[in-house]
Order: sequence, then structure tokens, then C-alpha cells
Amino acid sequence: MISWPTIYHVLEETVPLYVAMIVAYLSIQWWKLFTPEQCSGINKFVAKFSIPLLSFQILSTNDPYDMNLKLIFSDILQKSLSLLGFAVISKACCGEKFDWLITGFSLSTLPNTLIVGIPLLKGMYGNEAVKLLSQIVALQSLIWYTLLLFLFEFRAARGLATTTSSGTNEGESGTPGPMEERHEEGRAKGVSARCYSAFCFLLVVGRKLVINPNMYASLIGLIWALISFRWRVQLPSIISNSIRILSDGGLGMAMFSLGLFTALQTKIIACGTKKMLLSLGIRFFLGPALMVISSYAIGMHGILLKVAIIQAALPQGIVPFVFAKEYNVHADIVSTAIIVGMMVAVPVALGYYFVIDHPRF
Repeated sequence: MISWPTIYHVLEETVPLYVAMIVAYLSIQWWKLFTPEQCSGINKFVAKFSIPLLSFQILSTNDPYDMNLKLIFSDILQKSLSLLGFAVISKACCGEKFDWLITGFSLSTLPNTLIVGIPLLKGMYGNEAVKLLSQIVALQSLIWYTLLLFLFEFRAARGLATTTSSGTNEGESGTPGPMEERHEEGRAKGVSARCYSAFCFLLVVGRKLVINPNMYASLIGLIWALISFRWRVQLPSIISNSIRILSDGGLGMAMFSLGLFTALQTKIIACGTKKMLLSLGIRFFLGPALMVISSYAIGMHGILLKVAIIQAALPQGIVPFVFAKEYNVHADIVSTAIIVGMMVAVPVALGYYFVIDHPRF
């Protein structure tokens, strides 16, 4: 049974994040300390420095030789179902189809496991839950944040390819000559334009991912974990402390960036009430439902099953907001999901806890 001290520990972890957000909000609304361009610079610092170092720290301290395979497979299945489902649903949306695919995937599959989940699940199921959650956090940093970045870069490159194709088509309009010859020539040029656009698209996506520091941080973190836990070696204190100083402030800076973004909007619930309710529904109901399906399909049971379901019902993670703001893709929806979601995180988690701890479950 979860205790009041456990709830207090959750508040110990989450309240300071709200303090950072409130200070940022006041720095814009009251004190006028930052311009919009400076706010973008702060978010870019978090995206390019703090989060990559945080990912490295998470991956380098997780034992890759001691992973629960059922948990990994169920996590992969849940994310795959979500991606496939939103790919289908996004086709029915008018405009911004790919934007909704990215946002829906983020809302349904990327919880705030590190800050809210670990102290909360530790109070529910003890140290075993902490070990399992650490594996989920590592998977999130290594696989799913990387996939999220790929989707953002995919979207950005597709917009560039569309612009290039439009410019090519405009240049081709008005080509003189006989009707049939012009038709064949236009068809050949159309194929060439599509090939050129595809080449530009792949080139831009590849180049952006290669130079993204999150890719290097995740890869180096995994390599070091393989070395460290295989031969029991540690990073020199100078290096580990340097990384820790920057990475420890990553979540706080992310919440600070969230506060700046909120202050620049016309209202705190930036996306509106309907989209807020939709985002919360995706976060607290669709995500856990997909995890239930995935877990039963894999054959999970006991504490492993319960931890998997409850962590899927945790509030929205902060890192996706930083990426959404950096790429300008529905940052208003993600920011609202974080602000409201963290407020109702404990009641929602307790609700799931009481339901799945029922003997009939």
C-alpha cells in the first residue's frame, strides 16, 4: 500500500520543477527579462546540451546486460501499436497530418518516468520497480527519443522537398512545343523532379541526424555502459562530475523553457480546452490501454505487469516538449499536457494502482 511519505517524495521531485516554470513565467510576464529570441536560445541550449548529457548519464549508468526482455518487447510493441494507430488516424485529419502523428505518438508513449515515476512506483512496489523503471528510462533515451527526433527531421525535410518540388514545377510551366512531345517531356521531368526531391529529402534527414548531439550522446552512453558493466570500470571523476553538473540541470532548464513558452502565449492553456482534454485522454487512457494489450500479448504478469501499466499512465515527459518547441510542432498541446498532467499524476496513478491490485485483475 502506498504511504503518505511516498506521496511527499513525489512532491519533493515535482514541486521544484514547477518552481522553475513559475520563475520563468514571472520573468516574462512581470519582469520582462527575456525576448522571444532569447527564449528560443534557452530552449536550444536545453535541446543541444542538457538533454544529450542527461541521456548519456542515464544510459551509461544502466546495466545493458541485465535487462528484462519481456518488458523490452512489451514496450516496443506498445510504441509500435501507437505509431501505427496514429499513422492511420492522421490520414483522416485535414492538414498537418504528420504533425498529429508525431504529437499523438509522443503523448501516448513517452511518460515522465524519471521524475514522477521512480519515487511513486518505489512506494508502490519497492526497489524491484525502480530497477524496471530504470530500464524503461534507458530504452526511452536510446530508442524512442531517437525515433522522435527522426520523425521531426523527417517532417522538416519533407517540407523542404515540397518547396523544392513546387519551385521546379513552376519553372517547368509554359514549356513550348507540340502537345504530345510536351506531355512526354513533362512526364520525364516530373520523374526527375521526384527523384531529386527524394534525394534532397534523404540527404537533409541524414545530415541533420548525424550532426544532432542527441545521437552521439545516446550511442556513446550505450558503448560506455557496455564497457563499464563488462569490465567494471568507471569514468574519471573529473569527466563524470562535468557531465553531472550540466545534465542535472537539464530537467530544470526544460521546465524553465516551458515556463517561458507559456508566458509568451495568450493564455496558460495554450491549446484550448478541447485539445487539452484530448491530450489528457491520450496520455492517461490510450497509453495504458496499449500497454495492457502489449503486456498480455507478451505474457507478462505479477509486479512486472503492474509496473508496466502504471508507468504508461504517468504524465507527459518534459523532453518531448523541448523537441516540439525546437521544431515548432504542436508545442502548445505538449506543454499543456505536461502542466496539467503533472498536477493530476498522483490521483491518476493511485487510481490505476487500486484497480490493478484488485485480486481479479
